[in-house]
Parts: sequence; C-alpha cells; structure tokens
Amino acid sequence: MTQFFKTTPSGASALLAGAALMLMAQPASAQSAPWRPDRSVSLIVPYAPGGGTDATARAVAKQLGVLWKQPVVVENLPGADGLIGTRRVMEAKPDGYTLLLQVPSIVLTKYTPGLKGIDPLAQLTPVTAVSQSPGAVVASAKLPVKTLPELFEYCQKTPQPCSIGSGETSGRVAAKQIAAEVPLPGLITANYRGTSAIVTDMIANNVNFAFTGITAALPHHKAGTLRILATLGRQRAAALPDVPTTAEVGYPQFQSVTWFGLFAPKGTPVPVQQGIVAALREAVKDAHVRQTIASAGAEPVVNDPADFAAQVREEGQRLGALVKRYPLE
Repeated sequence: MTQFFKTTPSGASALLAGAALMLMAQPASAQSAPWRPDRSVSLIVPYAPGGGTDATARAVAKQLGVLWKQPVVVENLPGADGLIGTRRVMEAKPDGYTLLLQVPSIVLTKYTPGLKGIDPLAQLTPVTAVSQSPGAVVASAKLPVKTLPELFEYCQKTPQPCSIGSGETSGRVAAKQIAAEVPLPGLITANYRGTSAIVTDMIANNVNFAFTGITAALPHHKAGTLRILATLGRQRAAALPDVPTTAEVGYPQFQSVTWFGLFAPKGTPVPVQQGIVAALREAVKDAHVRQTIASAGAEPVVNDPADFAAQVREEGQRLGALVKRYPLE
C-alpha cells in the first residue's frame, strides 16, 4: 500500500534551511571559481622589444605567472605595422592561452595601404585595458629647443628639413597632421618597427623628434639625452608635473592617451575573459608591478570587457576621422 507523507509548513522550512546549510558547507565549485590556465600562456607583443607595449607586457606577465602558477611568456613579433603579431592571436584558438597586448594603432590597420583592408578587431575580443599613459612630444636634446613652440619654429626656419620618427600607424597620421596644421610642409617621416629604435636615433639626432608614449622616453628625459617637450593628455602627467600639455602651449589639436589593452581571439568564452580580468586586477596590486608601470609614466587601468570595448570604439571613431583627413599612403 502506497503511503503519502504530508509536509507541514514548519517541516518545509526546516528542509529548505537544511538544504541551504548543505550548500554552504560544500566547497566552491569549479564553475564558480575564476578561470585559470593549467599550462603556459603566450602574451604576444606585436612590436620590437624596448618600447612601451613591451615594458607593460613584461610588467604584468611575471605577476600573472605567480598568480596562475603557470608561465606567461612574452613573445615579440614585430612587423607590418603590428599585424604580424596581431594575426598570430587572430588565428589562435579562443581558449585564453594566446593573448595580445596592443595599442590604439590597432584601429587603423584597416586603413593601412598594403594590408588589404584587414580589420583585426573583427577577429578579436577586447578583454581589458592594462594601463594607460598620455603620449608625449619628444625631441633630441641635441636640438637647440626646450619647448614645443621652439621646436616647431626651429623646424620652420632650419635649411635642413626636420624629421619625425614613427613606429606605429597612428604616428604616421600624427606626422601628417603636424605637417599640415603647424605647418611644417617639409617634414620628413621616418618609419621604424618600434619605439626603441626611434629613441636610439633621437638620442643621436638622426631623427629630430617623435610622438611616443612616455614609457620609452622618460629614462632618457631624466638623463638629459632626450627632452619631453609636452604631453598629449588633457592634464599634466603625474610622472612629469613640470612638463606642460600640448593644449597649454597652444596646440590643443594634438591630444591622445595611449592605452595598453589586452585582446583575445574572437569567441573566447566569457568565463575565460572574466578569469583574465580577475587575475589582472590582482596583478596590478603588486608593488613591483605598480612601481614598474608608474616609472614608465603610466597608471594601471583594469576594466571590464564591455568598458574596454567602448574605449576601443571611441578611439576608432577619433582616429578614423583623423585618417580620413590625412590618409595613409
């Protein structure tokens, strides 16, 4: 004979309370824990060693390795305006084990002649910004100038045309803007594969000046072999409180903030992205990481994928409008 048992309201409450206690007593499930790799991770830098992107990558890779208990290997793959290294990540498996550190120039790849209109952002997922730094106008200390207006005046009057170094697509657009708007009609643009080589040539005055991130120029500015004449942010950089902004010296049209952003292959699962962001938030709390980023003139900025995607879109609109006025050749 089948028996039916009736549960009283008080009995039901007791059962629910007991179930809740059992769930609380259970260890956190693997699903609720942040994703973390179980083997080495490749962090691709699509520029030569020694520049701001490389310095930022190395600042966080070691600490991520400590947190994950897995190696995070920085690989420099320069060439084709950053596309060689970027393509490596575009074509990688979307599993979190191949990541890309890029800068705003990535939004200009589709406008670059010779690259067949390839848009890396169509095959990548923005994960998070890592740090950001205002750009800077940097000149050789061998030039007889100490301010940005003095540099432009010198270049307008010198019989030998001035030269500007460019290691990224955005630098070539900036060079065109300077030539047209200062104006410096005879300005020569010297293209490089990375910022480190530009810095070396600026110290020797083989190239006169450049728009770079603060990162690569700051040690040489302090040593007196380069001069940071102005920064490109809306307010003075914390690392250079005595250096004016471009707006302060009469050139507000030259403004930019360089973010160093982490991208993953398109289709990378949301839990993997969230695990990477969670680890980076912990990594930038490390005193050595913060000191490394600060000494490079940058500040840590770890945001959510949606927020970083919005940053990338905003930069795409700004630089896209600029490149339409000053097309790449």
